[in-house]
Amino acid sequence: MEIVIASGKGGVGKSTLTGSLISLLSKEFRIASVDADAEAPNLHLIFNVKKWDYEEEFVSAKTASINDNCINCGVCREVCIYEAIYVENGMHKIKQYLCEGCGACKAVCPVDAIDISDSVSGWLRIANTRFGPLVSAELDVGKPNSGKLVTEEKKIAREWQKKGDVDHIIIDAAAGIGCQVISSISGANLVIIVAEPTPSSVSDMKRMYDLAKHFGIKSKIVINKDGMNPGFKEIENFARNNDIEIIGRIPYDKTVPKALTSMQPLVEFAPDSPASKAIIEISEVVKGWL
Repeated sequence: MEIVIASGKGGVGKSTLTGSLISLLSKEFRIASVDADAEAPNLHLIFNVKKWDYEEEFVSAKTASINDNCINCGVCREVCIYEAIYVENGMHKIKQYLCEGCGACKAVCPVDAIDISDSVSGWLRIANTRFGPLVSAELDVGKPNSGKLVTEEKKIAREWQKKGDVDHIIIDAAAGIGCQVISSISGANLVIIVAEPTPSSVSDMKRMYDLAKHFGIKSKIVINKDGMNPGFKEIENFARNNDIEIIGRIPYDKTVPKALTSMQPLVEFAPDSPASKAIIEISEVVKGWL
């Protein structure tokens, strides 16, 4: 199976749940882990990865540069909607971190002084952890195509699965419902939506559910920080009205940040903590799917 842990909102404990689930499930299954948050990857921190076994540049962007033909007419700067072109000491230059490589400047340049070339968007990384192989990625500052980067990550994990090196894939998605998340859930078997009992989390949970439904992917819900907002029943009401199973409730637990700073999955750092016990119960539900 290919299971995605998503949320629609940041800070709800998605990576904490993912890391602990992988830790538990890897005892019985060969799990490939995918950190699909290319803008802010953190699963390798929970797995205490100190050195990558493999790393390669991911080239999918374009960037502009100004060559010696430039006559400093300023036409390029006028058409650049990203404000990437500026003047310094009378010479036109390009801020690479703002340039999207759209080519508008090249199209209007009267003296062919603009070159458009391939640019590194980010990096693909692999580590062999004690929980199984982890594929991660990092988007370079200001670069586009985070969705393509996540797609490349999944291709690597699916190739491992195709070769029989792993049994299942668990994906830690990014926050929100943008291109990274769309790439994360594309072709997956199931989405576990992590939500906390707050109005903002419920709003984003609904958007995440609608996105998964649009792609024909079934969703389950895990309530994290359960009990933090007594009397708040919006998650339960939404689940009941849409026939979504709530597969677990993780109580608010002060042990969680301590586990993060120790760079360990919560279920290893504090196996007897209330949150760990809840995650262990959730893992038993997940095992029934595998």
